Amino acid sequence: MSERVAVRKTYKLFIGGKFPRSESGRSYIVQDSNVALASRKDARDAVVAARAAVKGWAGATAYNRGQILYRVAEMLEGRREQFVALGVPAVEVDAAIDRWVWYAGWSDKLPQVYGGANPVAGPYFNLSAPEPTGVVAVVAPEAPALLGLVSVIAPAIVTGNTVVVAASPSAPLAAVTLAEVLATSDLPGGVVNILTGRISETVPTLAGHMDVNAIDLTGVADAELAAELEVKAAENLKRVLRPAPADQDWSADPGTTRMTAFLETKTVWHPKGV
Repeated sequence: MSERVAVRKTYKLFIGGKFPRSESGRSYIVQDSNVALASRKDARDAVVAARAAVKGWAGATAYNRGQILYRVAEMLEGRREQFVALGVPAVEVDAAIDRWVWYAGWSDKLPQVYGGANPVAGPYFNLSAPEPTGVVAVVAPEAPALLGLVSVIAPAIVTGNTVVVAASPSAPLAAVTLAEVLATSDLPGGVVNILTGRISETVPTLAGHMDVNAIDLTGVADAELAAELEVKAAENLKRVLRPAPADQDWSADPGTTRMTAFLETKTVWHPKGV
């Protein structure tokens, strides 16, 4: 009997709650597996999916979003050994699960901390409430593969934003496996979209896209590329988050900075007695 030829697993993109191949048909090999190589067209498709999901996700109650994120943590816990098999240290998987639960708990608390009534001179109520920015493009850090990914996705979506994530090209398997977790949880399609492939190919498209409201450049190590992306983002006044390397200690207490980075404050006046 001739020796059997092993069949490589093919990791696809995650767009709109589904797993399409890249429209270009391209892929590259990581850890003896095929990984889809996203194109500019895939990036645009991901933005369309993220925009379509904004209304439903932002309009959900904070309690409901928190429950869905907690469900994602449950599913992540159930796939713990799968991430370990991919080479993610067990301690990192546990930290990623704990961080996801931590952000889930903030969902219905953030409006109370960052919103409230403002004292005004006159017979009016003046109320401020945080609201999501909209579609956020996120460049995931290269390491730690899973904890870093969770630390940039969870704070953006817990507040009602939807995201298009450019996964690290050197560590895409954790990202696509996380996508499998999201697809089997209660998270609506389009809330999280994950692209694998070259950062230099997909992220400029996202930075210049007029339907993207903000961009997180955490995973961009090249200062020249980061500056180019900031210029593209300025074309439609995108909010840009570009943390310094010193601020990227993923083992530290995350605080609320990443959640508030992509929030807008809406202030409403209402006459008293009406």
